[in-house]
Amino acid sequence: MGTERKLVRDKIPELIAREGRLVKVARVSGKELCDLLIAKLREEVEELSESLSVEEVADVLEVLEAIASKCLGVGWEEVLRVKEIKKAERGGFEEGLVAEFVRND
Repeated sequence: MGTERKLVRDKIPELIAREGRLVKVARVSGKELCDLLIAKLREEVEELSESLSVEEVADVLEVLEAIASKCLGVGWEEVLRVKEIKKAERGGFEEGLVAEFVRND
C-alpha cells in the first residue's frame, strides 16, 4: 500500500474522513505551496482537456485564483484588470485566428 501526496481543496480531508478513510494532512506555504499549486494547475488543465465542461473550467479558475493570491500576492480583481489591458492591446481569442510561421532554418 503506497501513499500519495497532493494538494487538495480545503474540505476534502473532512469528506474523506466521513467516508471512514484515513487521511494525513499537512499544511504548506511559501514556495512549496506555489509548486504544489502549479502541479495542481497542470492536473486540472489535463482534466479539462479530457472533459471539456464548465466544472473543469471552474476548477482551473479556482487554482489560478489561489496562485494569484498565495504566490503573487494579488487579488483576482488585479488579474482581471491586467487581463483586460492585455485584451485591449492585443485582442482576445474570439476570432479563432491561427498564425502559421515560416522558419528560416
